[in-house]
Amino acid sequence: MNPFLRNTLAVIAGLVIGSIVNMSIILVSSSIIPAPNGADVTTAEGLKANMHLFEPKHFLFPFLAHALGTFAGALTTAIAAITHKTKLAFGIGGFFLFGGLVTIFTLPTPLWFGLVDLVFAYIPMAYLASKVAVKK
Repeated sequence: MNPFLRNTLAVIAGLVIGSIVNMSIILVSSSIIPAPNGADVTTAEGLKANMHLFEPKHFLFPFLAHALGTFAGALTTAIAAITHKTKLAFGIGGFFLFGGLVTIFTLPTPLWFGLVDLVFAYIPMAYLASKVAVKK
């Protein structure tokens, strides 16, 4: 297969797998750590209106979703790619970082969560995934 085509498909697969992992963790999170009483978290508006009710424990699964989703996507891409494995893994990390930035500016998240999420969830996970994939 043409390396450019294979790398393009690897990036698409990484984005899909990373998004599936991210959303799966988010969907499971409410059954493990329920939202605050009376908080509507089913819509963006409800989430914005009730964010002040969230405790630090409510941010654990969003962080894990962002970190593990990025890791899974970057790992998928780095394993499936023929060339430029590390660069493509970092591209996945950058894509999810952009999504994290949009979320931080869209929702009134606490400053500490925004910093922890942006600094530790995206680029470090892409780096780790690239190192795991290149070792194989």
